[in-house]
Amino acid sequence: GAAAGGDEYERRYSGAFPPQLRARLRDAARGMFVFGYDSYMEHAFPRDELDPLHCRGRGPDRRDPSNLNINDVLGNYSLTLIDALDTLAVMGNSSEFQKAVKLVIDTVSFDKDSTVQVFEATIRVLGSLLSAHIIITDTKQPFGDMTIKDYDNELLHLAHDLAVRLLPAFENTKTGIPYPRVNLKNGVPPDSHNETCTAGAGSLLVEFGILSRLLGDSTFEWVARRAVKALWSLRSNNTGLLGNVVNIQTGHWVGKQSGLGAGSDSFYEYLLKSYILFGEKEDLEMFNAAYQNIQNHLRRGREACNEGEGDPPLYVNVNMYTGQLMNTWIDSLQAFFPGLQVLIGDVEDAICLHAFYYAIWKRYGALPERYNWQLQAPDVPFYPLRPELVESTYLLYQATKNPFYLHVGMDILQSLEKYTKAKCGYATLHHVVEKTKEDRMESFFLSETCKYLYLLFDEENPVHKSGNKFMFTTEGHIVSVDERFRNSLWEDILPGEEDSAEKTKPTELKAANFSSNCNRVPDERRFLLPLKSNYMRQIDRMVGLI
Repeated sequence: GAAAGGDEYERRYSGAFPPQLRARLRDAARGMFVFGYDSYMEHAFPRDELDPLHCRGRGPDRRDPSNLNINDVLGNYSLTLIDALDTLAVMGNSSEFQKAVKLVIDTVSFDKDSTVQVFEATIRVLGSLLSAHIIITDTKQPFGDMTIKDYDNELLHLAHDLAVRLLPAFENTKTGIPYPRVNLKNGVPPDSHNETCTAGAGSLLVEFGILSRLLGDSTFEWVARRAVKALWSLRSNNTGLLGNVVNIQTGHWVGKQSGLGAGSDSFYEYLLKSYILFGEKEDLEMFNAAYQNIQNHLRRGREACNEGEGDPPLYVNVNMYTGQLMNTWIDSLQAFFPGLQVLIGDVEDAICLHAFYYAIWKRYGALPERYNWQLQAPDVPFYPLRPELVESTYLLYQATKNPFYLHVGMDILQSLEKYTKAKCGYATLHHVVEKTKEDRMESFFLSETCKYLYLLFDEENPVHKSGNKFMFTTEGHIVSVDERFRNSLWEDILPGEEDSAEKTKPTELKAANFSSNCNRVPDERRFLLPLKSNYMRQIDRMVGLI
């Protein structure tokens, strides 16, 4: 880079970030949440989602059961209200949190003739109910007084009821890998497919494990863990990689693509997060092996992020058996991966991958669902207000405290305001180039996108200051990393865990290829660019910004 002041990247991103600006952005992020939440409550509740263009609610598409894009997620159970509960707490709004919890207790029932995706119901609904229950019953009350008068574990009972309705998905499967969908009243539909994706079947362990440990009933954790082990046992002997779609009866891989995006993403995330929460050594061992295989077969580009020649690091989609490139696109879900790398301590590599996604965001003011890095153009051009880039930005800021990430957050916030704000709430972008809107505000906009933006700018938040340790689920629900989740009551039931008395301490988190191995980025780099400006320019060129 040029001398200070001589380089446009350093001029734009370096140096201190004024606290007044930061406070203003924190309030803007809160305002964004409030506008979306209030619009939902006014125009859509008790339906699942808000249509932000027509200012009305929507539920499952009963006329067209094959409309999975809607029906997988909308179960006729006030989805958006449930998904937003812990965001209210994180923002310190105790009166609204208490009101929302009472509404859920008084109005929500899962005794519905709705066929939903097990994965979506688990991460959006089950996870949120558990998170809110933990917040209400936390003796420390870090977020202010979030207690509910005469609270009798109602949210835990609701979570239990939902999980019991999801259990039929784990029955009558020869591999132990669950069916992807279940009818909340009648179990697995008779016309069910035998195919499911790796992420959908293998990312249930955090929520099911918390539920089991809160109830003292091993069933839920056991079925979720059995599914993870079944998928893990199907990895390729040659590369150690998993595919993205599997037959739950035969264990045959129908989709042989191995990548970090849709269909695979949260499988890897939950191997690590399960370990952080529960301390089961086998979860960490699986994660470390998976991470190593990802580095060996999916990573392309130069070895180091911040030095040397060659293309910037990128993780591509390959054939699970051969490691050969399968296509030249990456999808927006993969933007979560730098955040996961932060958790394991691979901060340098995270910086580089994040910079690539941020460059795509700068080009379009959003992330297209699929981006073709060879053609430098969107393959699938919509953006449904996804949180993954904000999530990684937030976690990288926490790890480095580099004000660069506050600038990134500001860019994201301003694009969302400029391109996605609608008459009531915020709308999916139908096309990131043309900036046309679609009449949908997904529930994760309130549960994740707004929450991570708010936390990025809210230095004083109890999440950062209370001395409690917190972890976020894959739907952004906050869970305290608590001793009670590290003691399971059923050491004897889980097969092959003879040494489970020796629970690993979280400090033993190591992975194989770390350039940094959890060393904080040194102080002198706090006010330099996290990535040298010549490398940032190279990435901007790669995505057609320059």
